[in-house]
Amino acid sequence: MKTKVILAASAIAFIAFGFTKQNIPQGITEEVSPEKLRTIDNKAFKAGEALHYRLHYGMLNAGTATLEVNRFDKKIAGREVYHIVGSGKSIGAFDWFFKVRDRYETFVDVDGLFPWMFVRDVSEGGYEIKQTYKFQQTKNKIDNGEGKTFEVPSGVQDMLSAFYYARAIDYTDAKKGEIFTVWSFVDDELWPLKIRYLGKDEVKVGGQKYKALKFCPVVQAGRLFKDEEDVSVWISDDENKIPLVAQGKVLIGSIKFELTKATGLANPLAKVE
Repeated sequence: MKTKVILAASAIAFIAFGFTKQNIPQGITEEVSPEKLRTIDNKAFKAGEALHYRLHYGMLNAGTATLEVNRFDKKIAGREVYHIVGSGKSIGAFDWFFKVRDRYETFVDVDGLFPWMFVRDVSEGGYEIKQTYKFQQTKNKIDNGEGKTFEVPSGVQDMLSAFYYARAIDYTDAKKGEIFTVWSFVDDELWPLKIRYLGKDEVKVGGQKYKALKFCPVVQAGRLFKDEEDVSVWISDDENKIPLVAQGKVLIGSIKFELTKATGLANPLAKVE
């Protein structure tokens, strides 16, 4: 029981992601030069953005999370880079019950929105995970820092950069029920992040109502959630596409996270006046 609860708390910023194992795509070993790496027209976020969230487990205020985007002071392969940090911690009675201190860092290519390096440092009730992945994007390989190298598709994401790449997707012509997939490398394995579009909606956060797009991440049934579609996510229906609210039924109880503060946004939020 306690482990299931902490899985929810440690995923404060990533509850919107659903990972389902599939076969690795073919034709992934071709090398490319840095100047031929992909370019994406990103209007969703910029350096200086900070998003703050609060996590609830049932009636408890269980944790907080912050996502911050900054410009990295060095270039990688001659390209500009964002340094994005996601941090989460348990609070209140939940902190006494099981202390969580998580930190995720990704170094993301500004033009291509793919990662060059990913650092994970989490502590959850004495259980610790430390990872450093170096993404050799020109060779379609990843070095896990422990002597292992993995072949991956071009532009593959880590679990934090996938969040920002998904925000840059154009959902203007999305059809209800359509599934969007983002290939990501998690715990030494390649996984597809899958989100199903459920249509336009409105959602209230902190007394303010926003225009939103509703999604249902395709999650692994039985691992944390009872059924595949037990999570709903509302993102702002504007060019920012920031998660406003996410909620889901876990095997015992329910979890919810909601935006408490957003600064440095690239665009105005779609408020309902």
